[in-house]
Amino acid sequence: MKESPHPVLIIEDSPEDFEATCRALRRAGVVNPIYRCQDGDELMDYLKRRGRFAEASSAPVPGLILLDLNLPGTDGREALGTIKSDERFKSVPVVVLTTSSDERDIEGCYRAGANSYIQKPVDMERYMRLIRILAEYWLDSVILPNGGGR
Repeated sequence: MKESPHPVLIIEDSPEDFEATCRALRRAGVVNPIYRCQDGDELMDYLKRRGRFAEASSAPVPGLILLDLNLPGTDGREALGTIKSDERFKSVPVVVLTTSSDERDIEGCYRAGANSYIQKPVDMERYMRLIRILAEYWLDSVILPNGGGR
């Protein structure tokens, strides 16, 4: 995996899923800084640089966003719309990483600007493989936008 300056922003309320994702990214050789928002309201603070994210260095524009849909507070569906309507974030790829296989969620997320929609496998080995493939594609193969306004 090539070294990239692009941070990865993970919006995930489950500590277990967040840890599993970080572990899988590290096993895949990802060295990018990882930032986390635990729910949609915290993501709104990140996007608007409020509260603990008031300093630009605590809320850099990421190169990739991994977004869970079923979040407390502002849910992932609403958060996706906010991300894609914000000038600083709209060109950042958003991968929806969720347990939902609901066709309405899939269609709605792609209409709102999601770049990928992935259903989380329940099997840990499959999950690790999926994150490795995701990392190889988004962080090693594609050219990410620079994310002006960092």
